[in-house]
Amino acid sequence: MEKDLSNYRKSYEKGELLLSEAPENPLELFQKWFYEVDKHFAQDETNAMTLSTLGLDGFPKNRVVLLKKFTYEGFIFYTNYESEKGKAIEVNPNVCLSFFWHGAERQIIIKGKAEKIAENLSDGYFESRPRGSQLGAIVSNQSDVVENRLYLETKLAKLESKYEGKDIPRPDYWGGYIVKPIEMEFWQGRPNRLHDRILYKLQEDYNWQINRLSP
Repeated sequence: MEKDLSNYRKSYEKGELLLSEAPENPLELFQKWFYEVDKHFAQDETNAMTLSTLGLDGFPKNRVVLLKKFTYEGFIFYTNYESEKGKAIEVNPNVCLSFFWHGAERQIIIKGKAEKIAENLSDGYFESRPRGSQLGAIVSNQSDVVENRLYLETKLAKLESKYEGKDIPRPDYWGGYIVKPIEMEFWQGRPNRLHDRILYKLQEDYNWQINRLSP
């Protein structure tokens, strides 16, 4: 199978990112971009992001997860701590997050360290989830091999019966991570491939160094 993609081209013309207009803190720019994309290009999940980890086999691996909260401290998502990504983070907490908002012709790439959030915060988020999502977190031994889908559906039915009319407790192997950024790169598509790239690097005094990168 062969397909030539060399003629797939697009001219990026929807915005600009000037160094003179970049705020001192990258989280402020993230918030601005996020709300702009969510307002004007919300046909996709604005909070969908790619999480990259270094696996136990030595290979990097990417997967899409959902951002559930962001603060000046970092970016929070939830998962099974015993999943493939959870095991990878336990050994090497250095991760990368990336957002690609094609409608706005924007990317954000974030390097940071992931750490578990407080248990009470994970409890609070778990309680806010739909019951089906709560049960799904218990049903799935995430990343483990299963014989077929029937196994999962049977396990779900048993749990639905077990917890009928009852609160569903958060399993201790499921919860949140916060990724605390040390670098954040903002990419705005521009014509003629002269894209705007602004890089923030966290310094020892916790201020951010800001530079423009060549596209």
